Amino acid sequence: MNSKLKREKRLRRHKRVRAKILSISNLPRLCVFKSNKHIFAQIIDDQKGRTLAAASDQELKKLKTLSGRKAKSGLKAKNATKNSELKKEIRTGKVAIAYEVGKLIAKKALPKKIEKIVFDKGGYRYQGRVKALAEGAREEGLIF
Repeated sequence: MNSKLKREKRLRRHKRVRAKILSISNLPRLCVFKSNKHIFAQIIDDQKGRTLAAASDQELKKLKTLSGRKAKSGLKAKNATKNSELKKEIRTGKVAIAYEVGKLIAKKALPKKIEKIVFDKGGYRYQGRVKALAEGAREEGLIF
């Protein structure tokens, strides 16, 4: 499928979902954008038209290194396959970075007294990096 066509379809989905969000809720929305290399998150107040908080993986790299995102070397493959919970906890690569970005955006939002938000997945499927970002934000205390 043509990449331009894919982008147009995603933008159509994003507009449709955004219209539903704006008509139902007056809460700020957590908007996600992902590219092949990076992931970005913003908390936007649509009534005032302002960005309240923003985070990205580029900012995360400046704050700290992600050396702890890989599994421990002492972990045996046999034990990892038996325990499904352990599998879910181990995140690597872009998904781990997205999870950390979710935690970072929540840490920025909570001091500004933003606790409840609406999640806008930006026309993407709720899987992989988008899901990891949402889980990271929930873990740090955002409610949606």
